Amino acid sequence: MNEVNEKKGSLAPIFLIMAASILIAMLWNQIPVIKNSVGAVLNPTLGALLRWNVDIGAVLIIFFITLITTLIQKYATDQKALKEMKEEQKKIQEEMKQHRDNPQKMSELSKKQMEFIPKTFRLTSKSIVYTGVPLILFYRWFSDIFATLGNPLIFGVFSWFLFYIIAAMVISSILRKVMKIA
Repeated sequence: MNEVNEKKGSLAPIFLIMAASILIAMLWNQIPVIKNSVGAVLNPTLGALLRWNVDIGAVLIIFFITLITTLIQKYATDQKALKEMKEEQKKIQEEMKQHRDNPQKMSELSKKQMEFIPKTFRLTSKSIVYTGVPLILFYRWFSDIFATLGNPLIFGVFSWFLFYIIAAMVISSILRKVMKIA
């Protein structure tokens, strides 16, 4: 666990990327070069896939995006440290089960568990530096391309955004399990 404590690092790059992502999202329609550049790259490729078959295209695009973000997550984070932290958290949870009737011990264990939140955030959010801006560009492009397609429902049921959220969660959980990501 000492290894995790020593790897604090700065959160400044993460907050800068998040700020840049928000700025890009806000300026998408006001600065045409952003929208047009992304469209020039994605419309002939992924846009053509969606125009061919919106259901299959959406599944393939979401799989591709999720695969890339999962790979970045695996290699941009310290998997060993994350696994160690998860093991420690499991031990604390087991200890909490044993001391349910002892409020003072439960409070102490809860406090210990809360100490993991900033450490886990620091380790897991490093991938945001690499994926934040591209994901915002994809979301904005998705919004535009589906608008030009008449906002079709995917599989006749889901809006593109809801389908993206659900499919990305399912695909990500499968990929994380297969790739043994902490």
